[in-house]
Amino acid sequence: MPLTKEQVIETLRQVNYPGYSRDIVSFGLIQKLDVSDEMIRVHLVVRSTDNNVAQTIKRDVEAKLKEAYPAAKHEVVSEIQEPPQFKTTASETAGKEKFLAGIKHKVAVASGKGGVGKSTVAVNLAVALVKLGKKVGLLDADIYGPSIPLMLGVDEKPLYDGKKIQTIEKYGVHLMSLGFLIDNSEAVIWRGALVHRALQQLMSDVAWPELDIILFDMPPGTGDAQLTLSQSVSLDGAVIVSTPQDVALIDAIKGVQMFRKVNVPIMGIIENMSYFVCPHCGERTDIFDHGGVAKVCAQLETELLGEVPIDARIREGGDGGKPIVAMDPESPQSKVFLEIAQKMYDKIENQ
Repeated sequence: MPLTKEQVIETLRQVNYPGYSRDIVSFGLIQKLDVSDEMIRVHLVVRSTDNNVAQTIKRDVEAKLKEAYPAAKHEVVSEIQEPPQFKTTASETAGKEKFLAGIKHKVAVASGKGGVGKSTVAVNLAVALVKLGKKVGLLDADIYGPSIPLMLGVDEKPLYDGKKIQTIEKYGVHLMSLGFLIDNSEAVIWRGALVHRALQQLMSDVAWPELDIILFDMPPGTGDAQLTLSQSVSLDGAVIVSTPQDVALIDAIKGVQMFRKVNVPIMGIIENMSYFVCPHCGERTDIFDHGGVAKVCAQLETELLGEVPIDARIREGGDGGKPIVAMDPESPQSKVFLEIAQKMYDKIENQ
């Protein structure tokens, strides 16, 4: 029986991406494959800024092919592709200055996928920045599932003075969310132009005070809201929130690459639900594995900003509208958020 592409692909599924349990085929690294009984040619495209990753994959593929098909010659080409960079024109920069002009620093808190605790992290970072003496704003840009009002225990509607909507202040944080303006049970299924308009109105039609920093709690993914924000304001950076599992890290990488494409600096990645410490015996358990974010940070040449544990008090604080940093700033969990917040602000000031 002649050798087939399907056979070779199944063989290549045994080669994992360095540091991951997923294989290079499911990662989409096989750009081209030519197979005959005498020759196997594999063209790999590795999207990474780390040449060592590409070389490791190339060596692993060569070894696997030699092991599985010793009678055939093989040729493996490994190509690195970096995300393209786009220059911002002077007119685009000028257009961005009309939004949130009185706010010194603007940072997006994002995630590649849902369910990683991004909003919980954003809320506690905002309160932590207040504890560090900063004047802070938090804009709930997750228009599909605005959860910031719940997490901060705010159920009143913002005031309108005839010109602008007034922010609501809670725990020292100035807030605005679409959740203040719509029925909590209403499903938001906006796309494209509606997303663009909604986000811009949350910036332009709101009386944001002069602040040191505003955090944007972004929807998960890499869609309309992320592009609208990067086009509308000059972001100082983006922070990506992920959990340690491979499935979350794959999407975190996409989030990093998306922001880099639109010239938004990546400040680093936060590993949420990083570990669990038993409240009875003090033993640490890495429920979702551990170290995955550190590996991705090395691959993407960015910083691991911190590791936030799984903790019932953090979850209870989010559900009850009482963030742990506000209620117990001296707790070990709060100190993690305070350290990350300090690191973030220092990076902005020094860049």
